[in-house]
Amino acid sequence: MTPITVAYGDGIGPEIMTATLEILKAAGAQLAIETIEIGEKVYLSGNTSGIKPEAWESLQRTKVFLKSPITTPFGGGYKSLNVTVRKTLGLYANVRPCQAYTPFVPSRFPKMDVVIVRENEEDLYAGIEYRLTQDVFESLKLISRPGSEKIVRYAFEYARQNGRKKVSCFIKDNIMKLSDGIFHQVFDEVGVEYPEIEKNSYIIDIGAARLADSPEIFDVIVTSNLYGDIISDIAAQISGSVGIGGSSNIGEKCAMFEAIHGSAPDISGKDLANPSGLLLSAIMMLEHIGQPAIGAKIKNAWLKTLEDGIHTGDIHSTGNANERKVGTTEFTQAIISRLGQVPATLTVATYNPNAKPVPTHYELTTVIHEDKTLVGSDIFLDCEDISPDDLGSKLEAVTIPGLKLQMISNRGVKVYPNAIKDIFCTNMWRCRFVATDTKNGISHTQIIAQLQLLQIQGIDFIKTENLYNYNGKAGYSLAQGQ
Repeated sequence: MTPITVAYGDGIGPEIMTATLEILKAAGAQLAIETIEIGEKVYLSGNTSGIKPEAWESLQRTKVFLKSPITTPFGGGYKSLNVTVRKTLGLYANVRPCQAYTPFVPSRFPKMDVVIVRENEEDLYAGIEYRLTQDVFESLKLISRPGSEKIVRYAFEYARQNGRKKVSCFIKDNIMKLSDGIFHQVFDEVGVEYPEIEKNSYIIDIGAARLADSPEIFDVIVTSNLYGDIISDIAAQISGSVGIGGSSNIGEKCAMFEAIHGSAPDISGKDLANPSGLLLSAIMMLEHIGQPAIGAKIKNAWLKTLEDGIHTGDIHSTGNANERKVGTTEFTQAIISRLGQVPATLTVATYNPNAKPVPTHYELTTVIHEDKTLVGSDIFLDCEDISPDDLGSKLEAVTIPGLKLQMISNRGVKVYPNAIKDIFCTNMWRCRFVATDTKNGISHTQIIAQLQLLQIQGIDFIKTENLYNYNGKAGYSLAQGQ
């Protein structure tokens, strides 16, 4: 018996979890289940994380989590529990297979079979946000080289282990040259180690457009957190329905399996929910814990149920005379009654008893140390009712020796000096002070002295970002128009 932790969740969560566990039991899955409570009730009890300490104890003990959707209450500063669990347990890889099951589940792309491998811990999902002025709000996008390498290596290993022929990288490094740039660079570097796998890259906007229009050209897609979240829902929907999308969240020591859809409280308790997304996630779990034969048995029964036209409302099509619309309970029993059967048209699920799991721990590339030189600081100001030229003149007069005001930008666009007039500005200004001696740079003491001088003048600084050169190369971006 393999110990697992189960959470029934909120909304339709209890219904689809009950259905899934009933199918797993009927198929002969060997599971020792520990149940925890997470989600809305825990949030509303005053726990802003949505999970109790004893739940963490169970997860650290079993290291396998089968989770139903939860509801995060609006307002009140509640953090996403999904993100919290993924990051706390180190579940760096989110794997979402998106496959068409035509003609039994309507899709315009009958050959679609795409797996999206999404980085799960970094990017804007770090959840680091600030209100900087009356008008300006900030979210920090954090991309690390080690985090990028782990997810890229996992994507290539997944492709190799599963006989996939191509890995595509989705990035936006034409704009975010540093953060998305390092992700793309790592993809190119790691890809060399997999010569048998075809590799290509897409800017995220055209990549998403191609995915929505021609998903059959893709095989495995690897991307960062936010892009992956968006395109995986797109891919699931065009494959047939978000309701049949499952996912795994994989780390070096733990794993979580969940449907990609939400808790759908509007249909809760009405026997309408489709348990397929959670069931397919549970099949991925069975493969992960070494029970792939049971997983294949359940997958084939599910496929046979679709072929026989027994569908829940979200995938029901009135155009098929042989199709019958059923609720959660009847759909569950239909799958159980077909255990041991295989589909006649759809591809039969098989398993390789000798298959090895996809590695999750990698020896990361040792990066040669680069000389780091502090060459300036972007000092952000909150200033109302002032023009760029007036602000620039004011700052020029209070710049300490060894520094010079290089430029001022607003919302990323250079507005001083020698900028186009009448650019719309908010009350947050980025003021770039740089060293007059670029070779030797400056000290932190000089930045502090500059801040002290601004304070004496009554100028409200709200944050700083230091500017560094690495081996003489700028580790910061220019302003638009600079």
